[in-house]
Amino acid sequence: MSRSCLLLWMALPTYLFAQAPVSPSSSASAPAAAPTSSAPVKSSEGSASNVNMGGDSKFLGKDVPFYNPTNDTLTWDGKAMNANDNRLFRARFEKYLNAPEQTEKADLDYRRSIDRIMELLSPDTISEKKIDEAYALLAKAAQYPDDARLCNTIGDAVYSSWQGKNANERLSQARAAMLKEQDQLEWNYRVTTDGLVQSEKFDGQVGNANEKNETISQSLQQQATIQPYVERLAELKLRLGANAVKQEAGEMQPKIEFQSLLVQLFAQRRFQHVVIGTRFYRAVFGDGDTKLQVSDDMKNVLSKGTGLPATLGLLDSLSNEAMRDVREGVQAYDFLLEKKELHSASQRLSETFIVGEFMPEIRTLSREKKRQVLDFTQKTNQLISTLEVKDYELAEKIVKGLGESAHDFDPSKPTAMIETARNIAAMHLAKARNAAVSGDRVTFETELKSATEIWPRNPDLKKMAAKIFDQTDIQQQAIVDFERLLSQKNYRQIFEDKLRFIAATATYPDKQKDLQKVLESMQKVETAIQRSQELFKRGDSAGAWESVEKTYHDFPSDPVLNQERARYTTEASDFVKSLRRASELEEKGQMGSSLSWYLKAQKIYPPSEYAGDAINRLAKKIVPESGGA
Repeated sequence: MSRSCLLLWMALPTYLFAQAPVSPSSSASAPAAAPTSSAPVKSSEGSASNVNMGGDSKFLGKDVPFYNPTNDTLTWDGKAMNANDNRLFRARFEKYLNAPEQTEKADLDYRRSIDRIMELLSPDTISEKKIDEAYALLAKAAQYPDDARLCNTIGDAVYSSWQGKNANERLSQARAAMLKEQDQLEWNYRVTTDGLVQSEKFDGQVGNANEKNETISQSLQQQATIQPYVERLAELKLRLGANAVKQEAGEMQPKIEFQSLLVQLFAQRRFQHVVIGTRFYRAVFGDGDTKLQVSDDMKNVLSKGTGLPATLGLLDSLSNEAMRDVREGVQAYDFLLEKKELHSASQRLSETFIVGEFMPEIRTLSREKKRQVLDFTQKTNQLISTLEVKDYELAEKIVKGLGESAHDFDPSKPTAMIETARNIAAMHLAKARNAAVSGDRVTFETELKSATEIWPRNPDLKKMAAKIFDQTDIQQQAIVDFERLLSQKNYRQIFEDKLRFIAATATYPDKQKDLQKVLESMQKVETAIQRSQELFKRGDSAGAWESVEKTYHDFPSDPVLNQERARYTTEASDFVKSLRRASELEEKGQMGSSLSWYLKAQKIYPPSEYAGDAINRLAKKIVPESGGA
């Protein structure tokens, strides 16, 4: 998963739960003098192992979200949703498109404050004075509504870290005092112990009982003097151990809280605040330890998405990359808008909005520019809804409108869905119609139900019901038969049963026109057949063939015409073969050979119109100046 995909994954879950920043403490204020330096304290990696961002072994109390960039789906808490078609996102995106641009004086002042803070904390020019100035500006930036008091939250974290460092310095001073006292006690203990040893040596040399008793008394006094030293040393060791534990905990706790805040800001897509927080973190904790001490689930989210260890630098780089991506996304949107490519423009803007909803480039985009894609976005959302409810007639109108307004709109998918549904519904209706004609009630009901499920608002359903439910009506039955034969192009059957169909279409002007066209066409066929039969009776089989051949090209599916044509082809086989051979050679470009065969066909049947027209045509091609003579 690329960095962009990781950022997108991190952004989407925020739509599913409230974005509530930590409330800043009202009593927080800048210290009189920020600590300038501190001795590095060794941190413990295991001290944060039990810290969990949202619950036991889960991210924010839910299963870890997973974003699939191949189909724009997000799987979270056992549910899969489309990142672009999700209802929550569509509502949030449309609200943004209708909102005015944030270019008021307060908005500009807020962004200048944020930029100034980032400038003061720049690693190239950072100093103690600039840190204090940046800290003071946090309180000012937090007063603006756009900030949601997140700068106050960062200020609280910085202040807590400073307080923790001050407490550690006091612990270090106490530790130094205890170590000094320990050294003094150890020295006193050694001096006293050496005196006791000397007394024991002298005790072996005394002779009388009085001197011996006096020596024993001195030894007991020396041992009584040593005992307080021993007890005090033991007490100091315990206090030094407790001091070390407190010092280590005091060092790690502010780090963990600060890092947790940065991760929260990153999940909320407040990338500028993340950069500000990371720079404050490095300024406060100068030990170089930037490894994130957060839950394993959160580490896995960052590490698996980038292949890098979870560190403060990773959060900083991802935030900067996100801000760059947002800037490029808005630039691409402006360019596509100029080209009237609204489909791509709306996609680029929605993608950029997902990543950087709170970035200045997004918030300052003019309402006029956003409104240009709002209508397109609303229509695409309406198209999705109409396809979901299978209102294909309205969907077709929307697709046509989108194609006219957006030069880059691709109607292939919705059009294919609409046409497929129509064709399948028409097939089921045709089967239902045939079943009704044949009296198959079960098949009729099954096919009609299938057609209704595929296209519930099909206008042909009402017409179908009006025609089929009254199966005893002769006129309706004739109309059904006429439509079926007309769809099959079985004009011969319509012609032979023309009296029934003329009566049935008497009240249907549109069908009367269709029937009239069929009858006129069939009249031409019948005329050609009768003329050919007369010629054949006079022994003119070639003329009979030419008569049906001209009509055959217009009505190739008429069975009677085909039958007559086949009969005359056999009777005038030499003439027909000559014409066909000449036509084949003409198609191959062999003009001379083709002309020879046409002349042969004309010799067989001199009145042939086919041969005469072909000879004139080829003569003009071979000798243009002859004029066809």
